[in-house]
Amino acid sequence: MITVLLVDDHPVVRDGLRGMLQAEPDLTIVGEAGSGDEAVVAARAHRPDVVLMDLRMPGLDGAGATGRILAGQPSTKVVVLTTYDTDADILRAVEAGACGYLLKDATRAELTAAIRAAARGETVLAPSVAGRLVEQVRNPAPAAKVLSAREVEVLSLVARGHTNAEIGSALHISEATVKTHLLRAFNKLGVADRTAAVTTAMSLGLLP
Repeated sequence: MITVLLVDDHPVVRDGLRGMLQAEPDLTIVGEAGSGDEAVVAARAHRPDVVLMDLRMPGLDGAGATGRILAGQPSTKVVVLTTYDTDADILRAVEAGACGYLLKDATRAELTAAIRAAARGETVLAPSVAGRLVEQVRNPAPAAKVLSAREVEVLSLVARGHTNAEIGSALHISEATVKTHLLRAFNKLGVADRTAAVTTAMSLGLLP
């Protein structure tokens, strides 16, 4: 029997996943979580074989939760299930230790097969995701072309915990200009928030 923990901040998504998986005789849902922090606690309590992990959630995101879970339970397998397939999202999930990355348009057969494969210790990637990873390995983006010098300065200050107003004061630019630099950095890195931008930039070696 393969035990599964469902992690998604949308209850309707968890309900749908539970309905799909409960019909499988060899899969058992042992718990659910609506955030990354809840996922870490639930994984510690239930010690599931496989965690189906949403990527973008308020607070601790899926990549962060994956890293914390695997730090304490290296035998647990984490399969990311998300609507996002940007390069930065994929990279963060893989670097955190996820053994699978599926998109939410996966069929029931694809999802259940992925869970079973992950439980066996195999890597499972959606075709589009596998293609992106291969492309990244073949053609890594030069660091200098990813972020401008000013965007690196702004993100460095974000990493130190400064607010937009404090960053503007330190760099002698307006708060609106700080926001513009952040939005451009988000777009280049394929992320949606400050924490993800800093984490991704660090993983790419763009921040000290």
